[in-house]
Amino acid sequence: MRALITGAGGFVGRYLVDLLTSAGEDVTESATDITDRDKLIATFADAAPDVVYHLAAQSDVGGSWDSPIETYRVNVEGTVNVLDSARFAGATRVLAVTSADIYGQVHESDLPLTETQPLQPVNPYAASKAAAEMVCIQAGLGHGLEVIRVRSFNHLGPGQSDRFVASAIASRIAHNELNGNPSIPVGNLAARRDFTDVRDVVRAYHLLMINGQPGETYHVCSGVDLPVSELANTLLSLSAAPMHLAPDPSLLRPVDLPVLRGDNGKLCDDTGWVPEIPIEQTLRDLLQYWRQIASAPTSCH
Repeated sequence: MRALITGAGGFVGRYLVDLLTSAGEDVTESATDITDRDKLIATFADAAPDVVYHLAAQSDVGGSWDSPIETYRVNVEGTVNVLDSARFAGATRVLAVTSADIYGQVHESDLPLTETQPLQPVNPYAASKAAAEMVCIQAGLGHGLEVIRVRSFNHLGPGQSDRFVASAIASRIAHNELNGNPSIPVGNLAARRDFTDVRDVVRAYHLLMINGQPGETYHVCSGVDLPVSELANTLLSLSAAPMHLAPDPSLLRPVDLPVLRGDNGKLCDDTGWVPEIPIEQTLRDLLQYWRQIASAPTSCH
């Protein structure tokens, strides 16, 4: 099978490339700007993929407040371009990754969230992903393209940018182990999120491409919500030197969701997927990754 991945050079994309390659698939790693429609159409035509994994996005929630127009352009217009390029190239199926952030403010009584939960995005990133889902639905109904929508909850693992909370804390710990600074600046530790190891996430994507139902939406999540404080304290317990968490107001978002937890039953039922890597192992691997970065002679982090 020939697979094309948008955003193949990103955090999740690199793991997906490795997984598909090890499974014997012919993988095209697209680095083409998804807002450049003509170049994207040409890239897809040259690759002639059977299936497309659409991962490319502007995924910085905080940054979306500063650059909402660019966020909409990449995540909405870019998705239109990807779906059209896939269709023109003869691809039979597209897996489009959106986000659980599209649910917005939810009540404890709504948890765990199912795929039928109403969408109430509260930040530009979430709104752009909700709009991208409408584009996917239209491509299926209007053009007959098989599109599977995936709402991913929080994922983490080695290689993740330090723009994301667990990776940011791990990075600070790793650097502080070398420079002796005992303070770890943190933002909102009370938020509760549903975390899944990136290696389990890409395995879910692959299984959904094979067994998922076209036109359907799936959650990729662990089904368990943890407070950010628990991740932070677990990472601190793995530190080689005494450190403490220091609240930093500059790290707080304009609006932050208090809790997100998903129901992964539909994914498990249709594909047989279950998360395999415990959060403690993920955090240990993440910290070790940042230790390697921090100790590298050319480190610029």
